[in-house]
Amino acid sequence: MLGAAFVIDSYAVNYVNETVSNSVTDIILSNTPVFDLDGFFVNGAMILVVFIAYVLLWDPKRMPFSLKTIAIFVIVRSVFITLTHIGPFPVHAVVNPSTTSFIEDIIGQKMFSSFFLGNDFFFSGHTGLPFLMAFLYYDRVWLRSIFMLASVFFGVVVLLTHLHYTIDVLSAFFISYGIYRMSRIFFSEEMPEELINFDKSTI
Repeated sequence: MLGAAFVIDSYAVNYVNETVSNSVTDIILSNTPVFDLDGFFVNGAMILVVFIAYVLLWDPKRMPFSLKTIAIFVIVRSVFITLTHIGPFPVHAVVNPSTTSFIEDIIGQKMFSSFFLGNDFFFSGHTGLPFLMAFLYYDRVWLRSIFMLASVFFGVVVLLTHLHYTIDVLSAFFISYGIYRMSRIFFSEEMPEELINFDKSTI
C-alpha cells in the first residue's frame, strides 16, 4: 500500500511540474527575508525519515497501522497537489547541490527531485508527516514531543526558505489530524492496543 502511494505521488509530482502556473502573494513570505536553510530542508527531512524507520522497527507491532496511515497521507497529499497548480514564490532559497549531493546519491536523482525540487506545495509534507507521527505515537510522551517539535521546526524552515506558502504549512496540521482520524476508522482492527486504551478524549 505504501509502495503504491509513492507511485501515485511520483505521477502527481510530474503532473504538477508540467502544469505549474504563476506564483501568488503571501502575507508572511511577502514580509520576511529569505534564509539559506536548504540543508535543514533536505538533510533534516532525511534524518526524520531515518528516525521514523527506526521507531517503526523498534516497535513492529505498530508498523501495519502506521505504514497504512502514512500511505493514506501520501495519497491524500498527491490528490491535493494535483488540484493546485500554483508556482513557487518568486524569491525563495535554492537547494544547493553541494550540501545535498550525498543524499541525491543515496536515493537517486529522480526521487530526490520528486521529494525536494517539485512544485508540490499544498500541503507541506515536511510539516504534516511529523505531526501525523505524533498522533501515531501519542501515548509515548517523548516520541510525541519529538515529532511535534519536528513539525513546528520544519514549518518554520519551509517558511523562512520560502519553499512553501503559509497556507501549505497551516493546512498541514489540520489535514494530517484528519488523516489520522480516518485511519482510526479504516484500520481499526490494526490499531495498537496502547492507542485504543489510551484516553481517547485527548485525541
